[in-house]
Amino acid sequence: MGKNQHVVPCKTGGWNVKGAGNSKATKHTNTQAEAYAYARTISINQKSELFVHGKNGQIRERNSYGNDPYPPKG
Repeated sequence: MGKNQHVVPCKTGGWNVKGAGNSKATKHTNTQAEAYAYARTISINQKSELFVHGKNGQIRERNSYGNDPYPPKG
């Protein structure tokens, strides 16, 4: 299983795609949609999770590509 991917706002404008634990961005884009598409492809290939952060930095969306337990617990 690969690293979880995060779509985060960049302080200088635009959006970054970062692997969990990485200090540098994997890719910088102008729009959140571009960053999301890029990060989604990585997450699918690595069977990892994708976290989309809002402009305030809080996670607003989470998608799992290959790490879902089935049936769900509970």
